[in-house]
Amino acid sequence: MPVVEAQGLAKRYDGVQAVRGLDLTINDGEIFGLLGPNGSGKTTTILMLLGLTEPNAGEVRICGYDPVRNPIAVKRRVGYLPENVGFYDDLTARENLRFVARLNGIRDRDSAPRIDALLDQVGLKEVADHLVYTFSRGMRQRLGIADVLIKDPEFVILDEPTSGIDPEGATQILDMIAEMRHSQGLTVMLSSHLLHQVQRMCDRVGIMHRGAMVAQGTVDELGSKTDGENHLELRVSAVDAALVERLRNLDGVSDVTVDGNRVRVSSTDDVRAQVARTVLTHGVELLELRSAGLTLEDIYLRYFQE
Repeated sequence: MPVVEAQGLAKRYDGVQAVRGLDLTINDGEIFGLLGPNGSGKTTTILMLLGLTEPNAGEVRICGYDPVRNPIAVKRRVGYLPENVGFYDDLTARENLRFVARLNGIRDRDSAPRIDALLDQVGLKEVADHLVYTFSRGMRQRLGIADVLIKDPEFVILDEPTSGIDPEGATQILDMIAEMRHSQGLTVMLSSHLLHQVQRMCDRVGIMHRGAMVAQGTVDELGSKTDGENHLELRVSAVDAALVERLRNLDGVSDVTVDGNRVRVSSTDDVRAQVARTVLTHGVELLELRSAGLTLEDIYLRYFQE
């Protein structure tokens, strides 16, 4: 059974259609990336999934439960890390997690070993008894992940989990998310504007624009929908105008671009053999030849250009 099933989900605020006709399925154990510019409806979608705002139309099930009719059942099974996670600064990391555990009905004697294990898992074991006001943004995000996991959820929603964190810290948090999925079987929705991170992490992505889900699928699937062409990248020992012209004249080739000794060939057909033969007969060495799909950034920009 899918963890998330939404059909025709819609929400209107004061005459503004924030979300319109949204269909969404997230499968068990999947990391799903939710993309879109500010105002695209991502936050409203998340709030409806959590049962924190009621849709005007459509249906949604989270772990088999309706967030409107069974909000407590949903909240027991879902963890949520907002972009700006809040803690009590005058409490320690351990005390903050103990407080959250109590809010979730977990007794202290049951939560204590879990808190220790979580603080170790997110790399905060050594500062477990430090006051949170001394924590950096990255440390707060790590504590936020521990906060989300304290009730052992089935589904986790992470809203911009690496925003404002240095590249090394962001990589560590992404690795932590991947480990959560593998070791605990979690299903994850990752909302982010950092496309390279989403491409690295997510099994599938959904792109929202003006309240609608305009595309959904793997990066390869979305690339084929927006592009419909094959792309090759070559690395050769030398590039000259004559070689570029010969490549452009091959049947099926639509474009050739050059960057140093790298050449990118776009075509409507599979022209790998013809390209390799052309390079070799031109008298230069073919050092590398590989298929080059569109990046998530390419796909994202093409959808919004359309």
